[in-house]
Amino acid sequence: MELQRIVDAVAARAGRPALIEDRRQRVVVYSEHDGQMDDVRRSSILRRHTTPEVIAWFRDAGIMKAREPIRTPACPKLDLLPRVCVPIRHDDLLLGFVWFIDADETMSSGDIDSVNGPMAELSLALYRENLLGELATQREAETTRTLLVDAPDVREHAVNALLADQTLAGDGPSTALVAQVVPARGQAVDEVARIALEQALVATRRWYGVRDAVHLIRHDHGVLVLCGDRVITRPPADRVGHRLEETLRNATRGVVSVSRTLIGVGQTRSRLADAANSYDEALQAARVGAQLPALGPVITWAGLGVYRVLSRMDQQHLDAGGVHPGLERLLDDSAHMVLLETLEAYLDLAGNIHATAERLRLHRTTLYYRLQRVERLAETDLKDGNERLCLHLALKLGRLNGRYRPEA
Repeated sequence: MELQRIVDAVAARAGRPALIEDRRQRVVVYSEHDGQMDDVRRSSILRRHTTPEVIAWFRDAGIMKAREPIRTPACPKLDLLPRVCVPIRHDDLLLGFVWFIDADETMSSGDIDSVNGPMAELSLALYRENLLGELATQREAETTRTLLVDAPDVREHAVNALLADQTLAGDGPSTALVAQVVPARGQAVDEVARIALEQALVATRRWYGVRDAVHLIRHDHGVLVLCGDRVITRPPADRVGHRLEETLRNATRGVVSVSRTLIGVGQTRSRLADAANSYDEALQAARVGAQLPALGPVITWAGLGVYRVLSRMDQQHLDAGGVHPGLERLLDDSAHMVLLETLEAYLDLAGNIHATAERLRLHRTTLYYRLQRVERLAETDLKDGNERLCLHLALKLGRLNGRYRPEA
């Protein structure tokens, strides 16, 4: 309760409520609040963290580089009142922030200076708190990373470590989910997006059961590994996937670097040591979903159909022309897009002329004419089953690697 005592002392000196966050803007402790509050403060206290949209706003205001107290302006769009932010540093290492709401901007320089007394004690206490918390977090993250990427015998040790540390309640059927943010055009996955990823993973893990899952943040995606008890009934993985996607979508609302969110779901394995295989499937499903928005926000490995095979082929740099060289000429010329769309519909419908004409709203004569043009330009025979198979695979692979992008 050392930090609680200190924040109460800081609030008493300033004459107004105070809230302390760590450097990632997760709420650590706060004093009694009896003054004016905005939605951001209420949400931070309730959820124990600040939303990525608000984090981006404060970082644009310069809090990460501040070495002295700074004032941050109001933002009506975020329902954010003016604040005074006092950075907490230990040997020039940024540890966190003390926040005061200053709605009427009456907090004077003297009021701000008055909180300097407990700052040395606060920085030391927060340093110890951060160190202990980060050591535990890093240990879990490193063990989870080992569980997902290393050799089978090493994964067994990782499982034993997670059980010994009581991170997980027990071994059992395990399913991996990959959470991915798709960057907006010209953007990259930035730190604010990664914070949103972590917040969504933590929230979903708490909902599912803290000791029934582990999570990990990687460079461009997050991982949630479910390890449900064989006796206790837990929500199925696809339901967890939809919950995670909704949470992530809400967390990234207003984050300019993110265009959309999606979740890949792997197949369930009978034990945790085999979760790496489920993770590989979930990652492939997410990558396919990033290329093909039409698949929806939650993509299961089991539901990928032909893309299960094509996603593996794509890793070997096999393009559509490699599957059917004759199709290369049509793919190289945008004027042939209507022919490719016609061919794909025809193949999707198992060569059914009547169904294809109805789907494309074409007269059969027009449909026959287009298919004959395809045969001539691609030097193929649509009556040959092997040719149809190669053409169909080539079109789907073209969708996956972006070579073929029909309008619909």
